[in-house]
Amino acid sequence: MASVASRYARALVEVVLEQRIDGNAAREQLRAMVDAVHESIELRRVWESPAILPEQKRAVLDAIAAQIGAVKPIRNFMAVIIDHRRIGMLDDIVRVFETELDAQLGFAEVQVSSARPLSAQEQREVEARVERMTGKKVRATYVSNPDLLGGVVVRVGDTIYDGSVRGQLEKMRQELSTA
Repeated sequence: MASVASRYARALVEVVLEQRIDGNAAREQLRAMVDAVHESIELRRVWESPAILPEQKRAVLDAIAAQIGAVKPIRNFMAVIIDHRRIGMLDDIVRVFETELDAQLGFAEVQVSSARPLSAQEQREVEARVERMTGKKVRATYVSNPDLLGGVVVRVGDTIYDGSVRGQLEKMRQELSTA
């Protein structure tokens, strides 16, 4: 299933890049489609039902696309998803799309955990440091974790940079126990 979602997602990334569609706009429009499917069980049933004519499904899609201001390639992509009965995979497809698009555009998704909420200035400093380390533009999300005691823990993909007081204390404990 993951490879199927990946194929659809990569195809959409190619279209977005070839047609120079704003990546953030494409992401928002797809998210709006996902939200519509999640908010309305009736919509999901219509798009999944083999008993409903494809023209009727596309008419519903066109109304939603017009309402959210979706560009034609996003509307057409959703039509393909509906026609190929892949609505159940939409969440996975969009998640892979976002990851692939970020990779193509040189973005890194970063999660920053800190003992307390960071100020805007501190967030900019953390993002600038991560950008220097990764060589990529950063799209960061921030969470508070009082267990860290101080400092920050930064997750970039599968890599974790632990600059927390708790992490430093743990490192010292390990060094002392092996000495």
